[in-house]
Amino acid sequence: MLAAVLYGQEHLRVEPVPIPQIQEGDILVHVKAALTCGTDVKVFRRGYHARMIVPPALFGHELAGDIVRVGSRVSRFQVGQRVVAANSAPCGECFYCHRGLENLCEDLLFNNGAYAEYIRIPARIVEKNTYVIPRHVSYQDGALLEPLACVLRGLEETGLRSGDTAVVLGLGPIGLMFVRLAHVRGARVIAIGRRQTQLDRAARMGANEFLLADGSVDLEREVRRLTGGHGGDIVIEAVGLPEAWRAAVKLVRRGGTVNFFGGCPQGSRIELDTALLHYSEITCKASFHHTPSHIRKALDCVSRGEITARDFVNGVEPLVNLLEVMRHLMSHNGHMKTAIIP
Repeated sequence: MLAAVLYGQEHLRVEPVPIPQIQEGDILVHVKAALTCGTDVKVFRRGYHARMIVPPALFGHELAGDIVRVGSRVSRFQVGQRVVAANSAPCGECFYCHRGLENLCEDLLFNNGAYAEYIRIPARIVEKNTYVIPRHVSYQDGALLEPLACVLRGLEETGLRSGDTAVVLGLGPIGLMFVRLAHVRGARVIAIGRRQTQLDRAARMGANEFLLADGSVDLEREVRRLTGGHGGDIVIEAVGLPEAWRAAVKLVRRGGTVNFFGGCPQGSRIELDTALLHYSEITCKASFHHTPSHIRKALDCVSRGEITARDFVNGVEPLVNLLEVMRHLMSHNGHMKTAIIP
């Protein structure tokens, strides 16, 4: 089969590799759609991910497809079913799993290889984090589940309620998912992006007010103007840069919550005003990854039509063009998703 293999920093080849052999608890999936992801772009640029992928390795993790082979001990699935498999599964036995923090599992099993004609889904993910796609849900919609689950968990961590004002800082695909879900849940959304095209997309997702982060306006002053001098009830940082983390704290109201969702480059540090945090009772959170329950909730969201790939995927390319796609995404920060069709 053809598959994308990551060998190191910006070193990616689409080349023939053996079709994966499955064991008794595994399934083999014919990939029908794999979506590009900001994390994949970061991994391509850096050449590795400390927890998810060590080269040389098969690449990609957002996928949906058809089961073409099942292991002898698999009973929940059968050949021909349309499925989406998450990129990880917790052990269910460790300190963190027992405390409901499966995303922090001490033995979190990751799986890569979505940019390929076929992908092996290992037994633990088959058992804990693989789902049949409803007939009315497309393959591209199904492939959205992994990032959507991360966003759902992040939004839950903020305690968002209907009527709240949510400030979303950063309007790439992840930021736009936050905009859409906050809107669906009855929040007023202030969207902050670097380009007018991003603000236009946020408007289509349901954002109410818009601020262009091009240096022409004082974001703190404008957010407070739009909120009666208070600031947002919650602020979502979806950029992943230290300066954005610092800015986020200035945009939240007293007693509000900031979610540092975007992961900064390794070794990043920021300073926070302790008096501001203490006397304004600001809650600071950071959300990482997802859990099986959030993958299931994401599937429900997609099934209800709250999120659709049409809003996030603006290009379709064959697998052989993946290197060109990655280079383009690396030079166009905040670009939307591309569907890779093996």
